[in-house]
Amino acid sequence: MTAQRGIVIGGGAFAGLALALALRQGLGPDVPVIVADPALSLRPSRDPRATAIVAACRRLFDTLGVWQAVAPLAQPILDMVVTDSALEDATRPVFLTFAGQIEPGEPFAHMVENRHLIDALAERAEAAGVELRATAVVSYESRLEATSVTLGDGSVIDAALLVAADGARSKLRERAGIATYGWDYDQAGIVVTVEHERDHKGCAEEHFLPAGPFAILPLTGKRSSLVWTESRAEAARIVALSDAEFHRELEQRFGLRLGEVKALDKPKSFPLGYFVAQSFIGQRLALIGDAAHVIHPIAGQGLNMGLKDVAALAEVIVDAARLGIDFGQADVLERYQVWRRFDTMAMGVATNSLNLLFSNKSTLLRSVRDIGLGVVDRLPPLKELFIRQAAGLGGEVPRLLKGEAL
Repeated sequence: MTAQRGIVIGGGAFAGLALALALRQGLGPDVPVIVADPALSLRPSRDPRATAIVAACRRLFDTLGVWQAVAPLAQPILDMVVTDSALEDATRPVFLTFAGQIEPGEPFAHMVENRHLIDALAERAEAAGVELRATAVVSYESRLEATSVTLGDGSVIDAALLVAADGARSKLRERAGIATYGWDYDQAGIVVTVEHERDHKGCAEEHFLPAGPFAILPLTGKRSSLVWTESRAEAARIVALSDAEFHRELEQRFGLRLGEVKALDKPKSFPLGYFVAQSFIGQRLALIGDAAHVIHPIAGQGLNMGLKDVAALAEVIVDAARLGIDFGQADVLERYQVWRRFDTMAMGVATNSLNLLFSNKSTLLRSVRDIGLGVVDRLPPLKELFIRQAAGLGGEVPRLLKGEAL
C-alpha cells in the first residue's frame, strides 16, 4: 500500500467513531486517522437515549470488535407488533406482526443505550490507535493534492480527506457550500425511558395514532424506550407537564398490557424534519450520517442509515488505498456518493410516505392502510422481504454490513 496522508473526521459520535475504527482496521497503522470533537471530553457518556441497531449494523459492530463489549447490555427485539387506532379507542387491534430471525440466533434488531455504545466505540478506537482530539474542526482549505484542517487547539493537519460527521447542522457542510433540500414536519419526537411491572419479552410495539407513531422499544430488564410523535405545539405542552400530568398522558398511550408504567427520566422533545445534502462529497470532503441526511424516525432507520454510509465510505477508501490510488480524489469519493444516494433517497421517500399515510385523522386512509397491513401480515414471503429490508440487508450491501472485514 502506497503511503498516504491521513484522514480527519470531524465529529465523534456513532458514525465518526465507527468510521475511524473501520479505517484503522482496513488501512493499517501507517495512515493516521484522527477524530476531532469537543464532546470526546465528556466520558463516560451521559446520553440517556437508546437506539435500535439493525442486524446489518450489529454485524458491522461485531466485525469492528465493539459488539462484544455491549452485547450483555443490549436487548434483542424478538417480535414487533403494529397497531392502528385512535387515541380514545378502548382496544388496539393488531394488524401486523414481525417475529423471527434473520439467521438462526440472529434477531433483526437490538436495542442499545447510547451511552454504552458510544463509550465502547471510543475505547476500542483508542486501543486501535485512532487519535481522539477533544476539539473541533474550525476551518479547512482544500487543494487539489490535500486539505489543510485547522483544529480548535490551533493545530493544522495536512490530510488526504476530511469527513464531516458533525450532525444535522454540520458546520463543515456549510463551509463547503453544500446546500440541503427538504422540509420541517409540524411534528416533534418525545423521548423518554420508562419502567413497567411486567416483562416485555423482547417485543417492540408501534402504535399508529392520529398524531403519529408511539413506539415502545424494549430495553434490558423491565424497561422500555419510548419514541412518541406529536405536533410541535402538543409536544411542547406535554414535556412541560408536571410528573403526575405527564403520567396520565403516558398511561393513556402506553396502555396497561405491561402493568403500571413510570417515567425514569425527564421527557425531551426534538423537532422532526427531512433533508438531504445536494451532494455527499466536496473537494477532499465526504459527508456521512446526519451531516448528509436526516429522515423521519417512523421506521427507526436514522442511525442505521449513517452506519451504512460508514460501511460504504470505508470500503471505497480501503479499496482505493490497496490499489495505490489517492483515496481523497474526486473519482474515489464519487463512487461513495453513487453508492449511497439512491438508498438514502429511497428511504427518505419511504419514511415520508409512511408519515403522510399514518399521521392523520382520515377514516378512509385508516381503512386503506389497515387493509394493507393485514395483507402483508398474511403473506410470509412479503413479510420476510420487509424484515430483511428493515434489517439493512437489502440492495448492494457493503462488506462490513455482511460481517466481513475490509
